[in-house]
Amino acid sequence: MPESIDIQLKKGVLGLCVLALLARDDSYAYEIASRLSDAIGMGEGTIYPLMRRMQTDGLVETYLVESPSGPSRKYYRLTNAGRAALEGQTAEWRAFAQAVEALVANTAPSSDTIAAGAPVEPAALTDQSADAQRGAEQ
Repeated sequence: MPESIDIQLKKGVLGLCVLALLARDDSYAYEIASRLSDAIGMGEGTIYPLMRRMQTDGLVETYLVESPSGPSRKYYRLTNAGRAALEGQTAEWRAFAQAVEALVANTAPSSDTIAAGAPVEPAALTDQSADAQRGAEQ
């Protein structure tokens, strides 16, 4: 049975969400997993392989902090490459989400607009949709 769209969407944005959380504050993996679980229902088991991969890719770096209630915690923080990745992925996400919303609302922007990553104004979408409708009626 194929995975639901919900699971696929979560997997697709997990890295972006982690980068966004780390842009706010350094954090340890369990805390990141807890925040993701609360926000988007993502399980804890998915975060640890992602954190290792992000470290290998140079997007995050780690440091240890003594914990008063047990062993030291490994904290993650964004590197300059991680900040750049966050900026790029955020722009891509916004353009993608806007295009999907336009499709769902039945007012899809032209493929040229999507490819350029240009913002799509709702009024422009309505005008395009009306133009397409008039063309179909003729």
